[in-house]
Amino acid sequence: MTTESPPLNYKIGNERLISVTEKAARKLASLLEEKGQPHGALRLKVVGGGCSGLQYVMDLVEGPKERDILVPIQNIRLVVDPKSALFVSGSVLDYSEDLQQGGFKVTNPNAVAHCSCGESFAV
Repeated sequence: MTTESPPLNYKIGNERLISVTEKAARKLASLLEEKGQPHGALRLKVVGGGCSGLQYVMDLVEGPKERDILVPIQNIRLVVDPKSALFVSGSVLDYSEDLQQGGFKVTNPNAVAHCSCGESFAV
């Protein structure tokens, strides 16, 4: 008797939800390879917090969960939950190696305010 899990119910998104720069795609592919998950994904989530009210949380994951939106782009995969998708629609994920403010950065056209440290936003 086999105990196969039912297939996950998730949607497929595209660059209209979030696009990725070439630099960010290369860095993400490298990080997933280092972690031993070359077919993994970056989860982008919006949570309450920070001085402007909302902030991004990013994590490397194996893949989408139930009801997620999977965005396969530039040979990498991004995963966004439906609630976060409302806040990040049209955004661009970039990567910078700047010593002070380096890392993955989201440029979000929906954000109407940002805090001075750049870690949170408001819509």
